[in-house]
Order: sequence, then C-alpha cells, then structure tokens
Amino acid sequence: MLRHAARRLASRATAAPTARRALATAEVPAEAAEDSTFVEAWKKVAPNIEPPATPLTMMQPRPPTPATLPTKLTVNFVLPYKSEIANKEVDMVIVPATTGQMGVLPGHVATIAELKPGVLSVHEGNDVTKYFVSSGFAFVHANSIADIVAVEAVPVDQIDSALVQKGLAEFTAKLGSASTDLEKAEAQIGVDVHSALNAALTG
Repeated sequence: MLRHAARRLASRATAAPTARRALATAEVPAEAAEDSTFVEAWKKVAPNIEPPATPLTMMQPRPPTPATLPTKLTVNFVLPYKSEIANKEVDMVIVPATTGQMGVLPGHVATIAELKPGVLSVHEGNDVTKYFVSSGFAFVHANSIADIVAVEAVPVDQIDSALVQKGLAEFTAKLGSASTDLEKAEAQIGVDVHSALNAALTG
C-alpha cells in the first residue's frame, strides 16, 4: 500500500507544472451539502413527513481558502472546561505533535496532528506564551485557522518545579517495583508526563 502511494506521489511530481498548480489551487466547496441520498430514501418511506436534520445539514459552511497568503494565523485553543484562546491572530504556534514539534505559520497546509505531553507555544511578535498540554489534537485548516483541543493545559510559568521532581521520583520508583502490566503502564504514563513537565521547565 505504501509502495503504491509512493509511486502515485512520484508520478505527480513528474507531471506538467500546470497540472501541479491545478492540484495545489483546487478549492473544496465551502458550502454545506445536503444529504440528498438520505432525503430521497426518506421521501420514499414517509413522503408526507419532512425529513429530519442530519449532521451533514447542521454543519456550518467552511470559510473559503483565501486567494493570497494571510499575514496572521487565527488560533482557537480550548479545554473541556474553558476556552483559553479564542479567534486570536498570532504569528505562529508550535505544537507538541506525536511526530515531533510542529510549527504552524499562516498558509500552513491543512492537517490534523495528535498531541503528546509537551509545550504549546504561541508566538505574537516578540511575546511567546507557553502552555504545558497533556494530550489532544491540533486541527490546521487551509484558511489559516488553527483549532487546538487539549485534555488539560496549564501555563508553564505556573508549574511548581519541586512538585514535578517529587512526582517524577515517585513514578520512577513505582515503575521499578511494578509487578503487573497495569501497574507498569500507569507508572510509565506518570514517568512520561513528569519527564515532559521537567523538560518544559528546563528547556
């Protein structure tokens, strides 16, 4: 499967420049679509009753991709219990993706990245705001909007280094004495999170 994908990518790379431009600039319709298949099936069963709304009909239309590269990145950063950042225009964000630190600038290609424990930094001019996030996802859209969702987050400057060191020592000891797979897994998670916290403070 990966070999087939590689061959397809290679064939696209050798295509004519005009074809490459067409692929790069192709627009996905911004309007929300109606679930026509469902509506037709519903009318056959209950022609006198209006079809109910489906998730597809309730989706908000996606803003169109701008023709020119924006100068700012619009960021939304939310937690289960509050919105940390809402529609804020910044220069760049760096997220702790599971594949490594990922920088997001205006005009970034649309992507979804899973987050691991680490530092999320928001760059606005010379100001950099750092948060430690436990996990989550970053959704980067083609219209230079980034939606970041985290399970838990805290500003790095509010982290108590003494508690981090204490927790790291405790979970390291638990990992060494764990006798079951469950105990080892729980201890390893504690070690990983506290190691990431320690790196956020010392990095």
